[in-house]
Amino acid sequence: MPGTTPPYELPPLKGQYDVAILGAGIAGSLLGAVLARNGVRVLLADAGVHPRFAIGESTIPYTSALLRLIAARYDVPEIRQLSTFKDIRDNVSRNCGWKKNFGFVYHREDRKQHPGEANQLVLPTVLQTETHLFRQDVDAFMYNVALKYGADGRTGLKIADIDIDGGTGVVLRSEAGEEFHAEYLVDASGFRSPVAEKLSLREEPTRARTHSRSMFTHMIGVTPYDETESGALHHQPSRWHDGTLHHVFDGGWLWVIPFDNHKDSLNPLCSVGLTLDPRKHPATDASPQEEFDSFLSRFPDIARQFEGARPARPWTSTGRLQYSSKQVVGDRFCLTSHASGFIDPLYSRGLTNSFEVINVLAYRLIEASQDGDWSLERFQYVEDLQQGLFDVHDDLVYTSFVAFRDYDLWNAVFRTWALSTVLAALTLENAYFAFAGHGEDSVFRDLEQTRYPGSPFPISDNYNTLRTTTLQLCQAVEDGSLEAKTAATRLFQTLQEADYVPPAFAMGDPDERFVHITPPKMAKAARWAGSDAPEEVGGLLHGAMSGLVKERLRGLIQRSN
Repeated sequence: MPGTTPPYELPPLKGQYDVAILGAGIAGSLLGAVLARNGVRVLLADAGVHPRFAIGESTIPYTSALLRLIAARYDVPEIRQLSTFKDIRDNVSRNCGWKKNFGFVYHREDRKQHPGEANQLVLPTVLQTETHLFRQDVDAFMYNVALKYGADGRTGLKIADIDIDGGTGVVLRSEAGEEFHAEYLVDASGFRSPVAEKLSLREEPTRARTHSRSMFTHMIGVTPYDETESGALHHQPSRWHDGTLHHVFDGGWLWVIPFDNHKDSLNPLCSVGLTLDPRKHPATDASPQEEFDSFLSRFPDIARQFEGARPARPWTSTGRLQYSSKQVVGDRFCLTSHASGFIDPLYSRGLTNSFEVINVLAYRLIEASQDGDWSLERFQYVEDLQQGLFDVHDDLVYTSFVAFRDYDLWNAVFRTWALSTVLAALTLENAYFAFAGHGEDSVFRDLEQTRYPGSPFPISDNYNTLRTTTLQLCQAVEDGSLEAKTAATRLFQTLQEADYVPPAFAMGDPDERFVHITPPKMAKAARWAGSDAPEEVGGLLHGAMSGLVKERLRGLIQRSN
């Protein structure tokens, strides 16, 4: 079983590997560390070098739960150091920010922001582990962990050609004439995936419903929104500056991710990105800075947050963000991370999806390296999961962009995201605590036995109808056959009738704009899980919440000693 024995004594690496990984960012490096720790001969190759700028900077509870799970399952303790803000601060980098909430403030063009139109999901105290990752530090840390466990790291290596043979493996040739042989190839690079290009795997056009483009940078001098006139009027439970802030409006959203929101920070920068539906906000010949300034001129309450702010690096501007692949797993290869597809940064799902795929891919690669069975059948679930993750995230982001046109509808769709975030994290926490109790890897493999690959809460049929219901309502709004406020009313009714939602969370109450799951609400939810909840839901939630409370208490006792 992965992670139960010390690393194998690996033979010298002379261009022959079990697994070659293209891309030494956080995803490729994390997979490389897991594989090398468990005896797999790994080539970790990248055309770039560390440190380097990257986005995908905001974690969610599902991200952190996955990191704890992967660290325990594959026995790589350094991965656990990425699963909480405090561990990152103490062991990795003091350039990262603390994330205590997800904030959403609704705006209308050329109008003052209405104080009653804002939403926030405050992380429960037992889950307050999230981080704004300063990726250049975190990615370099993970790359070095992979090297520590024996991966052969080759940055600055430009691959000129790839040969993939289902019977014999993979050959990589560099521009400098070097040749590398591997049994299996994982492409964890990105949009310009060499494997996708070589095998013509991209869907043209993409099946994604979401349409968005983006421009982003790091800035200095960004004012905390709480210190602006409009930002001080919401009476939300947690400061906007203590989390990831999303300014949302018809046709788009703007992210503000501060790295300087705690006393130990050494980083004055703030990540800023503007994401727009090009059908409502078409690109022009203006520079990104000019377009950003033009946007601020139409939203004065957002503009006040950026008075005096300036970019600390050049802007990056994109065309349409969405791309997908008709196939991500084949004989002797797998596209993962952003090599396989991408939707939108909204809801910070990029890292989560990458880690979820790594979790199910890693043990298959470890076992294949041991028994020599690299057959396509062994990896089929990875295909199903990755395509499911893409579609689930697409539906969520698409419905959100539709909802941005009307606050009442947005207020309802916001709950579907908040619910998915909380339930997904609890699902993984339940499996993690079960594994901690008995050490049986089967608890993770059982999660793969589902009709809903990619769903954040696959055990509930009723939950999985919510995605379809939300999608159909928003499609009707977009095509003009249903009023947005009527759709909002129907969606709230669906949430009120949901048997898988603890009543204490009040997800179906439109007046509860701030989802603040306090310890008393957690206690009520635990009692509900043990009494009135559907059997499959109750057992899972009760196990997860009990484990989280025990771990939290254990941590408090250790710190007091």
